[in-house]
Amino acid sequence: MAVTDQAILKIKEMIVSGELSPGTRLPPEKELSESLGLSRNSLREAVKALEVIRVLDVRRGDGTYVTSLEPRLLLEALSFVVDLHQDDSVLEVFAVRRMLEPQAAALACRSITEAQLAEIEKQVADVGEDADVETLVAHDLAFHHLIAEATGNAYLTSLLDSLSSHTVRARVWRGITEGGSVARTIDEHSAILDALRGRNAELAQALMIAHVSGVEHWLRKAR
Repeated sequence: MAVTDQAILKIKEMIVSGELSPGTRLPPEKELSESLGLSRNSLREAVKALEVIRVLDVRRGDGTYVTSLEPRLLLEALSFVVDLHQDDSVLEVFAVRRMLEPQAAALACRSITEAQLAEIEKQVADVGEDADVETLVAHDLAFHHLIAEATGNAYLTSLLDSLSSHTVRARVWRGITEGGSVARTIDEHSAILDALRGRNAELAQALMIAHVSGVEHWLRKAR
């Protein structure tokens, strides 16, 4: 294993063990490198790598801190990687969404609050059949985010937000080229909402599979 990788693992162990908690400032470079048995160059490389994936925050003239470690921050690295992929990778993103979103809908049925239901109901009610494609896609993003959020799982919510944002272009293109997309999306969202309201996990899961698969199927035919 490369020395830099060893340094990364040692810092990770300090965070996992609680020796370094979110928001904590790391010891001075000389002190930390000596305590870990590493060269200062190896430590610097490890810190740079951990800064890229938002585990550490290097504040010039102040020091290096552990970030909040919130899912939103940690999953930015995934977003970066997905951004680098083109062409058929969007189909793979849809395939992952097809696996995760139905499970999120099922989980939401068990944990969603009345306030969260009301928020989703308002989101659906605010979109009319005369909505333009951009409005529809913005609504779709918000709709899926609210369902994921209702699971109470912050990591799942951040992961789905990241994946969903990378399928926006496909959804916009479908809305432009395929007639009836607005009415169909609203109908599908309304049906999923009804399943959530009825706490019917199996139905919500099935409806979400059909909903996400619709765009995926269109995209496969259109390519």
